[in-house]
Amino acid sequence: MISRLEYCVLSCAEAFRGDGEIMVSPMGAVPKRAALLARATFAPDILLTDGVAGLVCEDGLEGWMPYRRVFETLWAGRRHVMMGASQIDAHGNTNISCVGDWARPKVQLLGVRGGPGNTINHTTSYFIPRHSKKAFVERVDMVSGIGADRAAALGEGGRFFEIRRVVSDLGVFVLREGRLSVRSLHPGVEAAEVVEKTGFAVSFPETVPVTRDPTAAELALLRA
Repeated sequence: MISRLEYCVLSCAEAFRGDGEIMVSPMGAVPKRAALLARATFAPDILLTDGVAGLVCEDGLEGWMPYRRVFETLWAGRRHVMMGASQIDAHGNTNISCVGDWARPKVQLLGVRGGPGNTINHTTSYFIPRHSKKAFVERVDMVSGIGADRAAALGEGGRFFEIRRVVSDLGVFVLREGRLSVRSLHPGVEAAEVVEKTGFAVSFPETVPVTRDPTAAELALLRA
């Protein structure tokens, strides 16, 4: 039996399909496992960083990449990062900074970190492990990473904006006409559950695809 977690890892891996020879920065256990799966199968050219100064492969370190090279690559757009988000809204704006009013927050989180630079310079995807109205909100409390509406308002300045995928424990989402829309739902997930657990009106295609099963080879790698 294929677990929901395995569908999440596979869905995150699919975000890197076709990326070619670029730097991939997976933040967290699931995105990292997904990037390794993608590299071992359908995206062999991606380069993975350890978040410090190394390039990593399945067997450990394979090269050196100090921060100055990371930023050169980031600013050139040759990077795809998969981050988490405490809040995300209908346009893909995300928050990892605070919950509540910025001047007097209820909860202090990480701060914006690399969100602004990531979302304006290169492809960004998100993995949100628990789909709920607390995470998928009508309006984020603070914008740490820009969404489609803010990128459009920037005009030429937002030309490199791309949110490739948003993966949750319920399904996979993409931006269509500037708003999050269902791309697929994981097996066993009904549309009504997504509606119930989303704090904004999410759109669905006429026929909702089911997230694909991993191949036998992919499943063996996932479980190894």
